[in-house]
Amino acid sequence: MRGLVIKNTGSWYTVLTDDGQTVDCKIKGNFRLRGIRSTNPVAVGDRVTLSSPPTPKSPSDSPEGGVCPPAATLFITEIEDRRNYIIRKSQNLSKQSHILAANVDQALLVVTINYPETSTTFIDRFLASAEAYSVPVVLVFNKTDRLDADEKHIQELMMTLYETVGYHCVAISAQTGDGVDALWPLLDGKITLLSGNSGVGKSTLINRLLPGVNLRTAEISDAHNTGMHTTTFSEMIPLPNGGFLIDTPGIKGFGTFDMEPEEITSYFKEIFHFSKDCRFSNCTHTHEPGCAVLRALDDHLIAPSRYQSYLSMLDDKDENKYREAY
Repeated sequence: MRGLVIKNTGSWYTVLTDDGQTVDCKIKGNFRLRGIRSTNPVAVGDRVTLSSPPTPKSPSDSPEGGVCPPAATLFITEIEDRRNYIIRKSQNLSKQSHILAANVDQALLVVTINYPETSTTFIDRFLASAEAYSVPVVLVFNKTDRLDADEKHIQELMMTLYETVGYHCVAISAQTGDGVDALWPLLDGKITLLSGNSGVGKSTLINRLLPGVNLRTAEISDAHNTGMHTTTFSEMIPLPNGGFLIDTPGIKGFGTFDMEPEEITSYFKEIFHFSKDCRFSNCTHTHEPGCAVLRALDDHLIAPSRYQSYLSMLDDKDENKYREAY
């Protein structure tokens, strides 16, 4: 039996089978992805093969000291090859990865200028990881109804920056509904990952798009202007005109995983564009003479915030970097 993983609670997986059934499954304890050290070997969006456990011939053949799983329990025994995924470094286990979702058509990254503030470092790291696996990203600037004049100006500057780089940006208020209808043409018929920091309004946005879902929301912490987790597991929510919206728990930091320093240039579109004119083919764009990237930075053709994000990713070999959020 084959199917699509539509929900992951950490210990159980809900699979939509090819014949339209929804079944709860487990994975065997020794199940591991070849070549990937991951905290979640099976991710939402995975295509999988299911099988029933063999019937033990005697109590000694049963798992866990003779205790058998219920007869109806199915096990995930195989994952089909993924066409892409969004991956980040696990904050608690820095040498392992955490896969947010697999086999997606695009990602919506929900960001906020304030309440809470989404850092450009977080945005750029997410974008670079998506570039690494050819996942298009739309930046959704939420909570426009709460911004004062100065904050609206900052939002306009940030949207101009990312649109100039080549990313589609949309400004909305999930709370009031302003601008939300502009998302529907982007969502219909596609599998879309919805991600962002805790507190940026992902659950409120889903409730606005799909009123019947009724996801729980929470207020922002006034003391620290940070969000609190309301989504605790990943889930694929079907859309009325086809496709799925993948809701994921909010994340604080985004540590990039399994990226070599020489690869990072190609994940920043504008830096890669100028790097073709560097004097040295192995230029790191940090100090070398004849570096076209540094020249473009001096000429204000590359945003300082983007360049700083690039530099921070060059330092990602520091394994202690992800034990605290940034």
